[in-house]
Amino acid sequence: MPSPATYTFLGPEGTFTEAALLLVPGAAAAIRIPASNVSAALDMVRDGSADAAMVPIENSVEGGVTATLDAIAGGPELRIIREVLVPISFVLVARPGVQLADIRRVSTHGHAWAQCRLWVDTNIPGAEYVPGYSTAAAAMGLLIEGAHYDAAICAPMAARQQPGLAVLAENIGDNPGAVTRFILVSRPGVLPERTGADKTTVVVPLPEDRPGALMEILDQFATRGVNLSRIESRPTGQYLGHYFFSIDADGHVQDARVADALTGLHRISPATRFLGSYRRADEQGVVVAPHTSDPAFQAAHQWVAGILRGESIPPETASGASPTA
Repeated sequence: MPSPATYTFLGPEGTFTEAALLLVPGAAAAIRIPASNVSAALDMVRDGSADAAMVPIENSVEGGVTATLDAIAGGPELRIIREVLVPISFVLVARPGVQLADIRRVSTHGHAWAQCRLWVDTNIPGAEYVPGYSTAAAAMGLLIEGAHYDAAICAPMAARQQPGLAVLAENIGDNPGAVTRFILVSRPGVLPERTGADKTTVVVPLPEDRPGALMEILDQFATRGVNLSRIESRPTGQYLGHYFFSIDADGHVQDARVADALTGLHRISPATRFLGSYRRADEQGVVVAPHTSDPAFQAAHQWVAGILRGESIPPETASGASPTA
């Protein structure tokens, strides 16, 4: 990133997304601009107003964040250059003097509401949900005179940043081990170097709706030993029944098996969009079968090249084992 770098994130201040951004080296000292929604954040990167944007893409409880999956799949191309995992915990906040028994309406982001429903049903049964575009925005809304809800579910960070609010309950999430995955997105450029613990993300439109169409896409990965850690279908919005698949594959495009799989994908679906190869946040190395390793691909290419040159190459030279062994 240029110095000083400019980052944008799903705002306002105090969101889990800002917490994820602050885990990026140098981000705490950089210029940070909150965006009102995911599309606005990505558009700031596209038009050059920001060097990169931090946005949520997946939650361990609720799955993919559809706003991000859809926004990054269209428009001018962007690249994922980093991912960050943030453990998620929630607090219930209200204006001073408000008690649990007084709460009739609660605002928060949809994903947060889904992760706290059991707690809400047990402790404030009958409370009505008021959608908010972020958890922090819901908390800040309580400070506005005439707020049309009584409490908000937000991150502890947002509660600390709003001294005019009281925390009524902590750790109210239904899944204590919940984690949200965030991605740092920039304009296309030099890819992060492969580390052996990498992930590649692509968007693959379904070429046509027919039996076996999805299987052809998946086979490009399976036959080359590339594991998929996530695959989700999303409507393209063009017409009913037209979908694209958002896919995370283990490995880096510099890995021969991944590059070969992407080549196959492009033959099947030329509109395939490469979104990036980047280091896994959990740093788990990818297990590669010997026959799908880089040396195996190189040996196979050399064998075919020898055939095209008219050379005679004994099978044991190419495979390392005699056919009669």
